[in-house]
Amino acid sequence: MDDRTVLVLNGPNLNLLGEREPEVYGHDTLADVERLCTEAAARYGLTVDFRQSNHEGTLVDWVQEGRSGTAGIVLNAGGYTHTSVALRDAVSAARVPCVEVHISDIHAREEFRRFSYLSDVCDHHVIGHGVAGYAEAVDWLAGQRRQA
Repeated sequence: MDDRTVLVLNGPNLNLLGEREPEVYGHDTLADVERLCTEAAARYGLTVDFRQSNHEGTLVDWVQEGRSGTAGIVLNAGGYTHTSVALRDAVSAARVPCVEVHISDIHAREEFRRFSYLSDVCDHHVIGHGVAGYAEAVDWLAGQRRQA
């Protein structure tokens, strides 16, 4: 990875996107999301390193890997948003901008989903905009690069 790479990380169960609760998350697949991110990044001359894991430690490792020397991190931590202090601590150590993304509006869902361990350590949040929120996050990161 280099400073023209956007690291897009997806947490648990996002591999089931398009199948799992389509009434909440829609019918787009994770491959569709990757395509959206790649197209958005290409508009700015950036590339995407797109990953998904159901394992908390793997996500922590990837955040640490991308914490410097990248254009930034787009993170949909899935259920770990509401449970992972370890992931929060990894994000807080990042020296690049990090955008928290959620496909659904977590603030309008079940009570346990309304709290995010990531909110205070991420630089920007895109919540409830469907899969298009990923492209919004890439756009935001590209804007940060132009301002720097």
